[in-house]
Amino acid sequence: MGKRYFCDYCDRSFQDNLHNRKKHLNGVQHLRAKRVWYDLFRDAAAILQEEQTKKPCRKFLQTGQCDFGSNCRFSHMTEQDLEKLSAQVQGEQRLKELQQEGADVPLGTIEDWLEKRAKRLSAAHSNSALPEKPVPFQYPPGWPPVQDLPPSLQAPPPGGWPVPPNLQWG
Repeated sequence: MGKRYFCDYCDRSFQDNLHNRKKHLNGVQHLRAKRVWYDLFRDAAAILQEEQTKKPCRKFLQTGQCDFGSNCRFSHMTEQDLEKLSAQVQGEQRLKELQQEGADVPLGTIEDWLEKRAKRLSAAHSNSALPEKPVPFQYPPGWPPVQDLPPSLQAPPPGGWPVPPNLQWG
């Protein structure tokens, strides 16, 4: 049987030897799958620039489908899609400019949440002479609804987690 090589891009495996690996890595299917994977991480500006240079795909505009799919050399973006992408690029550029100028990070980021937490903790330590009032747990902004969170990220119940009576550790 021997060793097997698994290609993450193509989601397939084959016997690992020099000939098979070279043949696979230079194959059309692998190169397409690899390009699709890296296209997922391209920034909006590069996508916009590429799509603006392409002509619109007539078949896609008429029927909403194209036989070539992601391999089509024409653009499958409508005018509205290009406008949305352009607005996203402009927003990203404004955000970069604000960060370069030293402006504050917009609300709702993890940095903002950590800063508020540090203030709460320092206020709690400075008022240690007073009886501590427990701060109710709050989820950070931008998290999904509570019912969609996995149990490990949900807040504990008010009295703590119930301990089964016959539980023994160790």
